[in-house]
Amino acid sequence: MSEPTEIPPQETAAPSECPHCGKPPALCICAEVSEIDNRIEVLILQHPQEQDKTLGSARLAAHQLKKAKFKIGLSWPSLSKALGREVDPKRWGILHLGSITGKDFPDGRDIAAFNAKGVALADQKAALKGLEGVVIFDGTWAQAKTLWWRNPWVLKARRIALKPAAPSLYGRLRKEPRREGLSSIEAAGLVLSRLEGRPDIDAALTASFQLMLTRYKVAKREAGGKAASRDPETTPKAD
Repeated sequence: MSEPTEIPPQETAAPSECPHCGKPPALCICAEVSEIDNRIEVLILQHPQEQDKTLGSARLAAHQLKKAKFKIGLSWPSLSKALGREVDPKRWGILHLGSITGKDFPDGRDIAAFNAKGVALADQKAALKGLEGVVIFDGTWAQAKTLWWRNPWVLKARRIALKPAAPSLYGRLRKEPRREGLSSIEAAGLVLSRLEGRPDIDAALTASFQLMLTRYKVAKREAGGKAASRDPETTPKAD
């Protein structure tokens, strides 16, 4: 396989932007969030064309979670190469909704494991047990699909999908092709809270996301409504 197609995050940030979340000072909330000591690691792989400076949540999630990595790129030879250390992909999950719909989920579940064809596995408890980490794709539906197909090693991991009870807090700030659309930080909060049995993780990340959105709305209002962003994250990052 070819060398990894990866863009170092630091090469994409201007000097005036926060080195952690990549946002301008008016939108940065890094000093106001508390670190979350998560047990299951999170690896966020961002498509190079999905580097939203205002409403993107991927870098904030990676900053707030103690065990998290953030990478920009299209492909890596293996999960180990993406992480920078040796790991067993069979002990990792890949959030990828794809063509899976709500009716494909086992009854009563908002998180489920599926095979490569999108069929729910029979023993969900066993499939979701013992995961060491989870990969989240950050990008539009098409970009997430590209990341899935450009990295064959994802098929060695356990495919996971989410069925959130409520739509994303983005609301009218973005258009969602499907109701299941979540920001990266919301996806991370939901998957970790379920896998670790810790609803406090979801609550903390959701609170940070809400604060980020409030900060954006205030900045936009103070600028007379002219602080427009390019289209924000338009896909469920848990796909």
